[in-house]
Amino acid sequence: MRRTYWGGCHCGAVAFEADLDLGLGTVKCNCSICAMHRMWGAKADSDEVRITKGREALTDYSFGGHVAHHYFCRTCGVHPFAYVDIPEDGRRYWNVQICCLEGVDADEVRNAPLTYEDGRSNRWDRVPADVSLL
Repeated sequence: MRRTYWGGCHCGAVAFEADLDLGLGTVKCNCSICAMHRMWGAKADSDEVRITKGREALTDYSFGGHVAHHYFCRTCGVHPFAYVDIPEDGRRYWNVQICCLEGVDADEVRNAPLTYEDGRSNRWDRVPADVSLL
């Protein structure tokens, strides 16, 4: 069921709202930064995430093809979300870090479909050969 979640970073400098239906599924990617951070996200359309506090406290890190902008709190270093803009196919969405959300129903997440993406090879529509460390 779609609902509005509130979330933020560890130190409280950044806060946001996200309209999500966690029951529709979550995603894990094997690109280098997602794998290093153990990103476990939920996708939201570009208008479904609103930064309500601390936009100035965020820093943006992008690499490679610069299609994903990974935002981090400048104070505590938490990575609450990334914004993805893939011009080749027009996809634009947020990938919200589930662990940064308040009031998440663990059973809903546990029972939701989990999609693995092969971001390391820029093959977002394919499952990586090894997902054991994601």
